[in-house]
Amino acid sequence: MLEQKILEQLFRQNYNKMIHLAKVLLGDDKEAEDIVQDIFLHVADSDILPKNDGYLLTAVRHACLNRIRQMQLHDKVKNLLPVYDETDQQAIEKRLEWLDDISSFVDEQLKEPHRSIFHLRFDDDLTIGEIAKRLGLNPNTTYKYLMQSIQRIRHYFENH
Repeated sequence: MLEQKILEQLFRQNYNKMIHLAKVLLGDDKEAEDIVQDIFLHVADSDILPKNDGYLLTAVRHACLNRIRQMQLHDKVKNLLPVYDETDQQAIEKRLEWLDDISSFVDEQLKEPHRSIFHLRFDDDLTIGEIAKRLGLNPNTTYKYLMQSIQRIRHYFENH
C-alpha cells in the first residue's frame, strides 16, 4: 500500500487533468468522478507507484472506454428485451380481448365460406392462393370474400 503523502501528492497533481478527461469522454460528471475515484483507490491499494502522469491519464481513458462499452451493451440488451410495465400489460390484455371479440363475431355472424376464409387467413396464416386451393375456389373470389368479411367486421366494431 502506498503512503498517504505520496497518494495525496499524486491526487493534487493529477486530479484536475484526470477528471477533465473523464468528463469529456463520458459526458457525465458523476460517472467521471466515479471513474477517477476508482483509479485512485486502485493505485492506493497497489504497491506500485505510477511512473508518470501519462499512466494515470491512460488509466482514465481505458476505464472510460470500458464504461462506454458497458453502457452500449446495456442499451443493446435493453432494446432486445423490452420490459413491460403494468400499463403495457393492460394494453396487451385489452388487445387480446378485442381479438377475442372479433373471433367471436366471425364465428357467430359470418357464414361459410367467409368464416373459413377468415380463419385460414388470420389463424393459420395462409395466403389467398393457398386458401383458394384448399377450398377449391378462384383466388379472386377468395379475396373478394375476405374483403367482404373484413368490411363487415370493421362496420360492426365501428358502430358498437
